[in-house]
Amino acid sequence: MSRLSPVSVPANDAVTIGNESIIRVTYRDGAGVLHAGWPSSRIEEPLRDEKGILWVDIQGVEEHSTRHVEDWLRDVFHFHPLAIEDALKESHIPKVDDWGDYLYVVFHVAKIEPKSDVLELQELDIFLGPNYLVTYHTDPLAILDQDRLNIERDPRDRLRNGPDHLLIRFLELAVDQSLTAIQHLDDRVDAIQDAVIENASPRNLQSIFRVKRSAIELHRILGPQREVLTKLARDPYKPVQPKHRVYFRDLYDHVVRIHDISESLRDLISGTLDTYLSVVSNRTNDIMKTLTIVTVMFLPMSFLTSVFGMNFFGEALAFQGPMPKALLFWTTCGIMAVSPCFIWIYARRRKWF
Repeated sequence: MSRLSPVSVPANDAVTIGNESIIRVTYRDGAGVLHAGWPSSRIEEPLRDEKGILWVDIQGVEEHSTRHVEDWLRDVFHFHPLAIEDALKESHIPKVDDWGDYLYVVFHVAKIEPKSDVLELQELDIFLGPNYLVTYHTDPLAILDQDRLNIERDPRDRLRNGPDHLLIRFLELAVDQSLTAIQHLDDRVDAIQDAVIENASPRNLQSIFRVKRSAIELHRILGPQREVLTKLARDPYKPVQPKHRVYFRDLYDHVVRIHDISESLRDLISGTLDTYLSVVSNRTNDIMKTLTIVTVMFLPMSFLTSVFGMNFFGEALAFQGPMPKALLFWTTCGIMAVSPCFIWIYARRRKWF
């Protein structure tokens, strides 16, 4: 037994490390018998079983309690301290490191919130050895929980091809999550485009920028993931069986297609933003056109009222005699009523609106 204390066994066959992290051990021995809740105190037994397959999943480790996991990984699996340090720290780009007898792989699982369109990248750290696979993550991963259930239901087919084939399945599920996120973002772009054409509002602009931020972040992570799959498919790593490299090449093709789709998605989002700006600009032009026409329609009225406000007519026009005030008043009202109508008809004939 390593330095892990205290250790308890919950009802779900998970082991608690340092009161905060959880380890789940799934072991298929050389005889083909599956042990879904193998105790961590006997982890050395499956490691000595060259024909067996061991999967150790560690989840939910707080930053101040990583010392327990660090000691356990070093004492039990004899991983290099630098590899353990990389695994226990978040925010790494996808990569693969060759440590001889084992590989250290960093991959990301895309998770998008449907209501807010916010993309969350969950880091998955993987150690691949000759007869074991160790996964480490700080947040629950649905793809691992689902695959664990599938293994328990069908242990012969799920664990018979070695730990590198198990790694292939995990990476395939992660790639599928990225494709699901892209499909969601594509649907959201279509919905935003319809909303912009119908009635552009500042809320649409906020949605566009949220989707754009998620698409850029997903596109940024797909490039390094493509390089990881390229190395796994081409380089002669000891823990990877040569016959399984073709599966990594297939995953590489999937990531390349998803990368191209994400590139077109970014162009589509940029087009949506241009559409929004164009609709807002046209609406502003229509408003300014209407206000200008209204101003021109009332311009003769303003002119007449300003002239008569100077008391131009009256006793001062002695060469013609005083003008009747009633006639002057009604003549002015008639001109003020006819001039806007004339300007409106002229604007309609010129198709200004």
